Amino acid sequence: MFTGLSAFPLTPTTETGIDEKAFGALVGRLAAAGVDSIGALGSTGSYAYLTREERARTARIAVEHAERTPVIVGIGALRTRHVLEAAEDAQRAGVSGVLLAPVSYQPLTEDEVFGLFEDVTANLSVPLVVYDNPRTTHFTFTDELYARLAELPRVASIKIPGVPADPAAARARVQRLRQILPGSVTVGVSGDAFGATGLNAGCDAWYSVLGGTFPGPALTITRAAQSGEAEQARAESRRLQPLWDLFTQHGSLRVIAEAAAHIGLTPPHSLPLPLRGLEADGRAQVAEVLEQLRLRA
Repeated sequence: MFTGLSAFPLTPTTETGIDEKAFGALVGRLAAAGVDSIGALGSTGSYAYLTREERARTARIAVEHAERTPVIVGIGALRTRHVLEAAEDAQRAGVSGVLLAPVSYQPLTEDEVFGLFEDVTANLSVPLVVYDNPRTTHFTFTDELYARLAELPRVASIKIPGVPADPAAARARVQRLRQILPGSVTVGVSGDAFGATGLNAGCDAWYSVLGGTFPGPALTITRAAQSGEAEQARAESRRLQPLWDLFTQHGSLRVIAEAAAHIGLTPPHSLPLPLRGLEADGRAQVAEVLEQLRLRA
């Protein structure tokens, strides 16, 4: 479950709740494509903007439409109590695993983050992915904290925020993590522009924004890397560079939301307010890149 392509879909919303039909279709599409797992309610899934009830319902819909594909659900929240509630709801929905980022308003110390994961893993019956997302959480994990967390029960994977662009440096980074982590804990790369480099460097999984809307090219990269065809993986990633550039310019969430709407997978303006998506010039850029790359539904 914590290897290969983990595809993170959007959670389309309206001002009255989840667009259940659109979300179910997105999940079903990923299952049909053959992704290795589905990461519902990640950052791409806008979990932080949803109520407890909306998140619980989203988890149930994901499991219902994923067929036999494992579903991993994000459970991050500001208070430990609310994280535990999200974990309970996710487990009741029948998820295969959970994903936890140390969400904060007040900056967290390393001991506070460890305490969060210690409290949560003590109450879990499914595996957990440690989600290192410093751009969003404003907390930076140290390697020493990775090692401490990896010793906790139920910790099964570390989702790292990219790898160095240089292949040799990327391999060295992954090897360093292998040295400090138990063999039972996988290493997964995020930041889609780093997907091919991370997989070629030895990461077990790619936790992918692209894969949640366009599983085809994400699977091409993943399967090539898994088969030892490193250049094929790099070539497909280079082909997608215009999309990576848009992710850098506008943020991956806004770009992928516009892309999904443009090809008819979601209604327009399906991000939760106050997020408003891209302005007209950004939408035009996305449409141009999708046509250039032949990315379609």
